[in-house]
Amino acid sequence: MRSILLLMAITGLIVSTQATAAEDTAAPALKVLKTLPLGGEGRWDYLCADASGERLYVPRSTHVQVVDLESGKLVGDIPNTTGVHGVALAPDQNLGFSSNGRDNSVSVFDLKTLKEIKRIKAGKNPDAIMFDPASKHIFAFNHSGGDVTVIDPAALDQATTTIPVGGALEYGVNDGAGHVFVNVEDKGEVVEIDSKENKVLAHWPLEKGATPTGLAIDLDHHRLFSGCGNQKMYVLDSESGKLLATVGVGNGVDGAAYDPTLGVAMSANGRDGTISVVKETSPGKFEVVQTPKTFTGAKTMTIDAKTHHALLPCNVPDGKGGQTFGIVIVGKE
Repeated sequence: MRSILLLMAITGLIVSTQATAAEDTAAPALKVLKTLPLGGEGRWDYLCADASGERLYVPRSTHVQVVDLESGKLVGDIPNTTGVHGVALAPDQNLGFSSNGRDNSVSVFDLKTLKEIKRIKAGKNPDAIMFDPASKHIFAFNHSGGDVTVIDPAALDQATTTIPVGGALEYGVNDGAGHVFVNVEDKGEVVEIDSKENKVLAHWPLEKGATPTGLAIDLDHHRLFSGCGNQKMYVLDSESGKLLATVGVGNGVDGAAYDPTLGVAMSANGRDGTISVVKETSPGKFEVVQTPKTFTGAKTMTIDAKTHHALLPCNVPDGKGGQTFGIVIVGKE
């Protein structure tokens, strides 16, 4: 009898351990929770979510819409941002920066009033733009110019710094420890930059025809996720540049994101109207664990750090049988 009880206890422990392991690798059940119809004119590109300020900045070609994340309502608009691609925030100075691709400039605006206070010359066609917490500088990635314009938010009258990279620069991320990474679309590579010394440290090739656009980073595990036009996501070690895995994803990727709470990377597949949710299911093995539907055109994305919802811009139902521009909110069921 004692042997039977011992066997039952061991069996229960094994089952419990297996269940815990399954829960650790289980796919989060993500779906469209709601849509926010916003309307307004202009194309869209990279969103910027400010969780602490509860605002979402939405580039629309010639202006930037500002949305209250709590209510989902428009609370402001920043005009005269010709060809705007993205927005970055410098919280210490209470400043925002927009990358104006057609104007080859960066607009500096006050986060409270949303008024422009300065315009800074950038390289040719600034595309993605980000704030690096290690250097406390703004990095504007000049798509057509093949270089990076570096701005010090604490010294706006100071001359900018230019970092030559080469190629068509797309999205960039940072590790918070002095390293910035940027996709180079036409060269099929990820480039590592020293954000304090303002110099290129390494070129990490993916493969011919990769056309990398969206880029995300897992800070805890030092992983980069490069979403590409060849319907692949490349997983790299952000410290060595070593290619760890290649995962098939959807069509029309332009944006990617990583959520540390869910433990997943995501690619926004604009042509398919889906999200590819990628997870490390076992050590060194990365797989698509879910493909929730969104809407056609939802090709870029960001994460609201407060709610852990994925936010994607595209045309959404207007409630009247048609469509209008808006935001798709994707999260756990």
